[in-house]
Amino acid sequence: MRNIIAIFQKQVKETFKNKTIFIQFIMFPIMAIIMENAIEIANMPENYFVNLFASMYIGMAPLTSMASIMSEEKEKNTLRVLMMSQVKPMQYLIGTGSYIWAICMVGACVFGVTGTYEGKELAVFIGIMAAGILASLLIGAAIGTWSRNQMSATSLTIPIMFVFAFLPMLSGFNEAIAKVARFIYSGQIYDLMNQMGYQSGYQPEISLEMVAVIGANMLVAILFFAFSYRKSGLA
Repeated sequence: MRNIIAIFQKQVKETFKNKTIFIQFIMFPIMAIIMENAIEIANMPENYFVNLFASMYIGMAPLTSMASIMSEEKEKNTLRVLMMSQVKPMQYLIGTGSYIWAICMVGACVFGVTGTYEGKELAVFIGIMAAGILASLLIGAAIGTWSRNQMSATSLTIPIMFVFAFLPMLSGFNEAIAKVARFIYSGQIYDLMNQMGYQSGYQPEISLEMVAVIGANMLVAILFFAFSYRKSGLA
C-alpha cells in the first residue's frame, strides 16, 4: 500500500508539469458545457452533447494519458528503477491507474452535472463512465508498456484512440460499423449513454452481452499488459 500511495502522489505532481496530459482532462467537459448550453436543435435527444462528449472522453483521455505516462517512464528508465526498488507490476498499475481513474471521474461528475442528472440517474451515469474509464486506462497501460518510447506510443495510441472514440458514434450511420462496434467496450458504453438520453429518468437496460463485452475487453487488456511487461524485460 505504501508503494501504491507513493506512485499515486508522484503522478499527481507530474501531471501539472505535463500540460498535454492535463489539457485532455478538462477539454471535453468544457466542450460539453459550451455545446449543451449554446446549441438547440429541434427533436434533438436530451443531453445529446453531454453523452457524445462523455463517450469521446472515455475513449481518449484515460487511454492516451496512461499510455503517455507509462511510455515516458519506460523511455527514461524510471519504470526500471521502480521495479528494482521492489515495486511490483500490479502496484505500479494500481498506483498510476487509480490516479488517472480518479481525475477522470472528476470529469465524469462534471458531465453528470452538466446533463442535469440527479439522484439514482446521476449514480447510474457516473457508474457507466467509471466502467468505460477503467477499460480505457487498462488498454492505455498495455500500449505504454508495449511501446519502446513516447514517440512509438503516440503513433500506436492515435489510431486505437480514434477507433474507440469515434467508431461507436459512426455506428449510428452505418450498419456494418454497428456490427463491429458491438464487440468493443466503448460501443456498449455509448449505447448505454444513448439509452439515458431517450427521456428524463429513464434507466438503461444492462444486458449480459454488455457485461460480457466490457469484461472481455478489460481481460484482454490486462493479459496484454502482463505480456508486454514481461517482453519488455521489466519482470
